[in-house]
Amino acid sequence: MRFLGIDLGWQTGPTGVCCLQLKADHLSLLALDRLATHGDVLTWIRHQAPASAMVAVDAPTIIPNPTGMRQPDRLAHKYFGKYHAGCYPANQASAFAPKLLAFSQALTDQGFDHAPTLTPQRPGRYQIEFFPHPATVHLFGLDRIIKYKKGPIAQRRQELARLRSLMLHHLPKHTPHLAIAMEDLPPIPERGPALKAVEDQLDSILCAYGAAHWWYWAHQRNQVLGSLAAGYIIVPAPYDVVHHLPATVWEK
Repeated sequence: MRFLGIDLGWQTGPTGVCCLQLKADHLSLLALDRLATHGDVLTWIRHQAPASAMVAVDAPTIIPNPTGMRQPDRLAHKYFGKYHAGCYPANQASAFAPKLLAFSQALTDQGFDHAPTLTPQRPGRYQIEFFPHPATVHLFGLDRIIKYKKGPIAQRRQELARLRSLMLHHLPKHTPHLAIAMEDLPPIPERGPALKAVEDQLDSILCAYGAAHWWYWAHQRNQVLGSLAAGYIIVPAPYDVVHHLPATVWEK
């Protein structure tokens, strides 16, 4: 089984892409890149994905509401706002909506069905929406997000380095285990545009890991913000209290 993480450029920006391979309960990094267009990403997915694969996209992929906020966006603010992990709202009037919906439809045309509910470890082709910020809060036990996307260059460099260190420390210890080393990840650059490229690639790894975690555990160790009809975001359950959590679908 392969897991593809897509930190999608919402309009014209490049996209970070990652491919992980699962054997038993161990994940290995097969590919990490940054691609210019949605067409390039879809071609990359066709080449990387075997008969059974899951694609996790960091972007709204179901947008049923003409205006306002989607249900999963409201739920992200409700449950993760205190961590500074509320997501950007999406509606059909948003300038980015047509391209994102077209991308999701192209995945569907490749056989990747949306999977807001799932039987654990069932082979197939699936796509999910994934948001790295709340995932890092739960996977890494944070009291707020790692602020690597905005701010002065020096601060972003420091926060990206922190994100990379947390990934190296925690992801090999979670299940499934992602075996990565410092040399597998891009170095932290000095300049802004290059920082954005590294950010996109690290986010794509988090998306790919989120896909593997959802496929491996499904509702046992994950939570779902929303539904297929309203749009949804998959979030790993908190690891420090995971054994005490019921299977949860947050739709209220």
